[in-house]
Amino acid sequence: MPGNNIVLELSFQFALEIIKYSEKLEEARKFGLAKQLLRSGTSIGANVRESQSSESKPDFIHKMKIASKEAEETEYWLMLCKYAENYPKNDELLVTVSRLKRLLGRIISSAKK
Repeated sequence: MPGNNIVLELSFQFALEIIKYSEKLEEARKFGLAKQLLRSGTSIGANVRESQSSESKPDFIHKMKIASKEAEETEYWLMLCKYAENYPKNDELLVTVSRLKRLLGRIISSAKK
């Protein structure tokens, strides 16, 4: 996905990695967390993408806040996977979701000004 919009790019690449990780969870028969993680992890990018065609500044902020909430939820599921026994680990996803959270926070903060 070529482009120069960092949050669009990062959230898209993150969603692709979440898909791969969810498939690993399913292979390990961890279906519940795989489903939750797939939903929230791909929703971040979907909301960021939707924000690009928002109708107003408040609408843009609202969609970015939803993306931020989905990032929080995704981080929670990833933390559960990290600390639960017998779950495939992927610390890189935790690093990326943390980066996304910071980036979304900065975007929301500057959009409010």
